[in-house]
Amino acid sequence: MSDSETPSLYAAREPIFPKRVSGLFRNLKWGIMIVTLGIYYITPWLRWDRGPELPDQAVLVDLASRRFFFFWIEIWPHEFYFIAGLLVMAGLGLFLFTSALGRVWCGYACPQTVWTDLFILVERWIEGDRNARLRLHRQKKLDFRKARLRLTKWTTWLLISVATGGAWVFYFTDAPTLLVNLATMNAHPVAYTTIAVLTLTTFIFGGFAREQICIYACPWPRIQAAMMDEDTLVVGYREWRGEPRGKHRKAEGAEALGDCIDCMACVNVCPVGIDIRDGQQLECITCGLCIDACDDMMDKIGKPRGLIDYMALTDESRERAGMEPKSVWKHVFRPRTVMYTILWASVGFALLFALFIRSDIDLTVAPVRNPTFITLSDGTIRNTYEVRLRNKHGEERPFRVTVSGDPSLHVTVEGSPYEVVPVPADSTKLARIYVMAPKGSTPAEAERTEFRFWVEDTASGERAYKDSVFNGRAN
Repeated sequence: MSDSETPSLYAAREPIFPKRVSGLFRNLKWGIMIVTLGIYYITPWLRWDRGPELPDQAVLVDLASRRFFFFWIEIWPHEFYFIAGLLVMAGLGLFLFTSALGRVWCGYACPQTVWTDLFILVERWIEGDRNARLRLHRQKKLDFRKARLRLTKWTTWLLISVATGGAWVFYFTDAPTLLVNLATMNAHPVAYTTIAVLTLTTFIFGGFAREQICIYACPWPRIQAAMMDEDTLVVGYREWRGEPRGKHRKAEGAEALGDCIDCMACVNVCPVGIDIRDGQQLECITCGLCIDACDDMMDKIGKPRGLIDYMALTDESRERAGMEPKSVWKHVFRPRTVMYTILWASVGFALLFALFIRSDIDLTVAPVRNPTFITLSDGTIRNTYEVRLRNKHGEERPFRVTVSGDPSLHVTVEGSPYEVVPVPADSTKLARIYVMAPKGSTPAEAERTEFRFWVEDTASGERAYKDSVFNGRAN
């Protein structure tokens, strides 16, 4: 067989044109899309007054100052464990929802799903519903009408993509200022590059790749199987009720047919183009649109709803035997989901506890090791420490540095005759601190003396401490 006759191992993508459907799950998807897109686009423009020394953007990832602002909460670099904890909570939440309800994240809240829904909505507004879009796709000739519709659709997609990329960069600097700089071409090249990359990916992923991202690029369909079991609620087809399927309800033998009339409504509304009647498939994102389409058809032919529905594998055997399925709550609340819920809540409570007990002042201590200590002319032993003082208040605060643990130790601040160090508002200051022990104040065998650094905010009386070690013998 020649190279030209070698069959291709890859099939060309057939575009999917989902049909419009209405119902409970479609309305739920509309609501989630509006809420999530609203949060994404509006959040950078929310203002929050933190005083003259701090940014007034409610949610801001300040890379220059290496801090994260979320309304009244300010996360410093040394508090990155808060971000790590939130990521752990997000992962546990994903495990919890997948274990209980399958790929509901993929079907309702995943950014790929949300923006694809938005792009399909635009496509439907401009080109019409499924049949009209199919006719336009199959039309080989590029006439004026087809060119006009395609250009209008792509332009609208591009505007949405630009807004998507622009909204992302607004989270990293003051949004109104950056908008002016972008419009006047005075923004940093990184901002333009980021917007361009996100615009391109949104345009391609939401407009053209669509279900291909979910099927081939995203790893979650492969991972989700480890989170699911026979009690997980997923979208399924009641084969024992629907089969044998058939369209001709008045023909001879129609009484032997099942409830499925093979109308293909469930296939026509599916955003990933599968037939749920073939059983559970990796491509299914559990969006529930096929449920809405099937329920609508059952209403029209006078059959009970639920031919396609959320169900668990354990329900199949029960219903085939004529028994009632388990209640939804028994599927949702079971040992695995309870364990995930407890873990998720534990991490959340731990983060809240750490957030409320953290101090507005802090310090880190680094002993200067070269030399470890020096002996002054009068026999006094001196250790040097670099102490970084952190002031989280919105105004400058004077911090007094003292030590405890050994009454013979006393402190001096380099460049100042006082023990007080002024620290600017919402910033850190590095101070070189000398801790000294007079001659004869420590026992001969004491090579190392443990003590504690104390920092006191003289304005509020708030205190913080760090333990350290004093090196050397003062004999």
